[in-house]
Amino acid sequence: MRSEAPAPLPAFAEGAAVHVVIETPKGSRNKYAYDDGTGVFQLKGVLPEGMSFPYDYGYVPSTRGDDGDPLDVLVIMDAPAFPGCVMTARIIGAIEAEQTERDGRTERNDRLIGVATHAHTHGHVTALSDLRPQMLEEIEAFFEHYNRLAGKAFCPVRRSGADAALALIRSGMKAFAQA
Repeated sequence: MRSEAPAPLPAFAEGAAVHVVIETPKGSRNKYAYDDGTGVFQLKGVLPEGMSFPYDYGYVPSTRGDDGDPLDVLVIMDAPAFPGCVMTARIIGAIEAEQTERDGRTERNDRLIGVATHAHTHGHVTALSDLRPQMLEEIEAFFEHYNRLAGKAFCPVRRSGADAALALIRSGMKAFAQA
């Protein structure tokens, strides 16, 4: 008897919430990434002493960004999740950015910002403006430094609100469907 592959997890959950698959938990020095080919999470690198992911980091399933990968999302919540955890999040905005790879190729590599729908501490956050003023600067600095250590350049272009971020997701869904 043949079993069919399960349908891919949709980008959107109920309402405007999105599904997020966590790859790297908050506080981790280890960078994990899901490998479609093997169906497992792989260790992709280790951050230097004193550096760790500021929030849970993962992707929105059934999307593709300009870099060919699912759209990246940083999820704010009360406590770290674990690699492979699927949760729902409210998208509150995005850091739109260009990333220059080691070979000199530059592509868009935006970072969506979301709040876990089950979050208590940040449950009131519905827009980037609800975050403490320096928080986005710290997130941008993390990604700039993280990429610099990998021999890449991460350059934030602009911050956008929830509507623009949701449009990025819809665009990523179209790209995924065409792949």
